[in-house]
Amino acid sequence: MISNFNLQPEVLENELTKLIPLKEKDFEALFEAASDPLIWEQNPAKNRHEREAFKTFFDIIITKGSFLILDKHTNEIIGTTSFYDYNPEKSSVGIGYTFITRKYWGGPYNKANKKLMIDYAFQHVNSVLFHVGAENFRSQKAVLKLGAEKINDILFKVNGVDTPYFEYELKK
Repeated sequence: MISNFNLQPEVLENELTKLIPLKEKDFEALFEAASDPLIWEQNPAKNRHEREAFKTFFDIIITKGSFLILDKHTNEIIGTTSFYDYNPEKSSVGIGYTFITRKYWGGPYNKANKKLMIDYAFQHVNSVLFHVGAENFRSQKAVLKLGAEKINDILFKVNGVDTPYFEYELKK
């Protein structure tokens, strides 16, 4: 499957949410959405609700195929998500660097966002990867609900420390 995979298409939307390309100017509004410590309590970078730690995160995601997630009906910022590590040889791409505000937890929003991204990705690749912190049980559960399977235990550097993550794969 050869294709031009644009990791940041102009807009992806469904009846619930709208994903629009993340821009530098979105930092303050996204930080405001991210400043709830409970969002990050299971994340390996538990201090991302603090400005400096969030700025480090933002500086990483702004270089990826990242999106602001908006509530389609109110235009409220729900969070962010990204495409990353596109590998044409393996026909795979990662989806991650995702958070959504607590107001939108437990409902249809995370699944709706992921479905937009997965459906788009599967037009270009055969496999979608998710990397989830070993202690991030909420996100592990969410990824399994999408039908992904755990395929690997890996280490990522988080704030300079090797941190255990699980790698999940969803096949087309």
